[in-house]
Amino acid sequence: MTARLKIFFVGLIIGGVIAFLLGMNYGRGAPLLSNPFAKRDISSTIKEKAGEIAEGAREKLHDATKPASK
Repeated sequence: MTARLKIFFVGLIIGGVIAFLLGMNYGRGAPLLSNPFAKRDISSTIKEKAGEIAEGAREKLHDATKPASK
């Protein structure tokens, strides 16, 4: 019985560590199996986010200036 509990808790800890590392990658939009401790390039991240914001604003402006359909 104690051997099963020991195996269960070791598996729980290992699974938690793996889930934590995968969650770090998921949270910052990196591929799941990439290195979670790799240095991030802030300038490229800012450029990507600015592009996404500009594209979203362009779509909203286009939708707002459409002629009303009757």
